[in-house]
Formats: sequence, C-alpha cells, structure tokens
Amino acid sequence: MFSSRKRALLLCAGMIAAGGTLARAAEPGFYGYGDQPTPAQITGWNIDVRGDDGAGLPPGKGTVQRGSEVYAEQCAACHGIFGEGEGRFPKLVGGAGTLRDDRPELTVGSYWPFAPTLWDYINRAMPMPAPHTLSADDVYALTAYILHLNDIVASEFVADRDSLPKVKMPNRDNFIWIDPRPDTMARPCMNACADPRDIKIMSTAEGRDVTPRTTGPLDTMQPK
Repeated sequence: MFSSRKRALLLCAGMIAAGGTLARAAEPGFYGYGDQPTPAQITGWNIDVRGDDGAGLPPGKGTVQRGSEVYAEQCAACHGIFGEGEGRFPKLVGGAGTLRDDRPELTVGSYWPFAPTLWDYINRAMPMPAPHTLSADDVYALTAYILHLNDIVASEFVADRDSLPKVKMPNRDNFIWIDPRPDTMARPCMNACADPRDIKIMSTAEGRDVTPRTTGPLDTMQPK
C-alpha cells in the first residue's frame, strides 16, 4: 500500500512528465508522439547513392577477388555462377547489342548507365532473403566483381567511392533520351477557356521516330 506522501510524489512526477510532453508538442514540426530523430538515426536511413557522380557512397573498398567469394556465397544460387541467371532470376551478364531486339537482355553490362547505381541497388536490396545486411566493403567487392564479369573493369580493379563514378558503362551515352515531341504549352483552366474553334494542331509526333507506325510485333497502326 502506498502512503499518501508517496501517492503525492507519483502524482507530481506524472504531471512533470506530462508537462514535458506538452512542451515538446509545442515545438515546430513535433506532432505530439514519438521523439525527434537524432542525426545518427537520420544518417542510418540516408543510404541513397546518386548514379552519375556517386554522391552518397560511403567509405570502404572491395576487390574483384573478394567479390567473387561474396558472390559465390550470397548471389550465385539465384544469379548463376557467372551471372547467367538461374530459373526466373535475372541475368547480370551479357546482352550486349540486344537493346533493339524484340527481347532485349537488360543486364548490368548491356543496359545500366551508372556503376554507382549498381552499388546502391546491391546495398539496398541484396541478398534477397536478407537485404541491407552486407558490409560496405562487401558491396564494393560485389560491384567490382559484377563489373568484371561484364568485361567493364580489369581483374585488378578496386571499387571505392572515388573509382566507381569514373567507370564508363557501355550504355552510358545511349541511356538519356531527349523527347523530340513539342511542348503543347497548354494551361489548365476552369472558366474563360480557349474556344475549341481556335485550337489548331501545329505539329505531331509522326516522323519524329517516337511512335513507330509500321514496325514492331505488336504494332497495329497504319500510316496515314
């Protein structure tokens, strides 16, 4: 049984705690529950890596040799011993010259434009049963090994935050496409809109190599 003195002390403590919660709730950006994340907690979630310049890559490094060992342990069961793919799991190697085929092979070597993006994806999503469990060094090593399997880097290559952004991927210059279609300059409106009789088509996508009309296995459109 608590004495009246102990009950009073507990009541005071509860009021002080409630007052602290209300004070935090009054702070800008605080919604009355949980705690504001610390810089260390934010850093733990801020793991994205930019593809074109590698911004966000952490310290560490990995060799092709180490990557072959990690790959055999963590990746070969799904992606094949040499990146050829197993079952319905995707291929990582090959596909050069197939991007214009009816069934292109979109592998790391044939399609991906940036080497740091490979590091980012492995770090976020692999291995599939336990993503984001590999060390930064092992992710660097896997990245180096997969690039080597695609004949993009030599066997002596060491992947790190400085070397990866400098790797020139085979499809780098063909990946970014400038849309040739004209900007309609149309603006949404709810009243006093343009008279439909005054609207004219000034140009179309036809002849701009945007929408093929007579090619492709699923194309049913006919030329005008």
